[in-house]
Order: sequence, then C-alpha cells, then structure tokens
Amino acid sequence: MKTRRVYSTADMAQARRALAAAREAGVPDEDLSLVARHDIELEAIPEDRKDEHSDFMPAAVRGVAQGGATGLLAGLVAMAIPPLGITIAGALGVAAAGAAVGAWSSALMGAAVPDPVRRKFEGEIEAGRILVVVDVEDDDADRAGAAIADVGAVPLPFDEPSALS
Repeated sequence: MKTRRVYSTADMAQARRALAAAREAGVPDEDLSLVARHDIELEAIPEDRKDEHSDFMPAAVRGVAQGGATGLLAGLVAMAIPPLGITIAGALGVAAAGAAVGAWSSALMGAAVPDPVRRKFEGEIEAGRILVVVDVEDDDADRAGAAIADVGAVPLPFDEPSALS
C-alpha cells in the first residue's frame, strides 16, 4: 500500500532536487507531483508534475463503493418482496446502477472540492512554497523521506494512504 507524504521546498530549484532525490531512492515518476500557487504552477511547473487541483478521482472511487453497496442492499431488499419479482440478476443490476449514480454524483461534488493537500497546506502554498507530493510504498517511505530531506525539503505533517494505491 502506498502512503502520501508531502515536503515543502523554498523554490523550484529545490523542488527539482527533491524530485531527483526521490527518483534516486526508487520512487517511480508517476508517484511524484508538485503543488504550488497558481501563478507559480503556470510559469514553472511542467504539466505532468502538477498535482490534481480537486478531489475528483478519490470522490468518484468512494461514490462507486458507496453507491454499489447501497444499490446491492436495495436490490436484495427488493428480492425479499415477492410481488416485485426481482431476481438476483435484477439485484445486481440495481447494484450496478447504484455504483454508476454514486460515482457520478460523488465525482461532481469532488470536482468542486480542493484536494486534501491543498486544503491542509493552504498557508504554505500561498506563501509561495512549492510542495513535493510523494506516493511511496510503505517499505520505501523512510529511505525516500531521508533522501528528500537531505536536499533541504521540509517534511510536513501529512501521512495518509494514497487514494488510488
């Protein structure tokens, strides 16, 4: 399982050194991203390094799980009422419909909510700091963290499971 860790850097040069240190410690490129104030992101951060600005994907995943479970429960309850004539296939269909509706509605709401890193470290971002976000396997977390800290990046109090790991 991957854990999301966040480090604060003073400028883009230090952020690049932190990214290089993470790569050398074995963190894959797709597990590294940067978060900064919008003007800094537009000028200095490559598109493939920008972190999500919203909670869209984690919200969609939660919606699929919750909508599917609710739909399955509703389908099983409907099966218990004989006049409705719902079969097991019907119950599974209701579960699939619930998952779809749950994903759609949660994703819409999540798109309007800033991602957790932006919410928690809004002050750091507004102060012009660049955050290095690393999704790292639990076995490699200490090694990668030490390598990133060696280049002067400051670890921030964010140690949560990655939403899509």
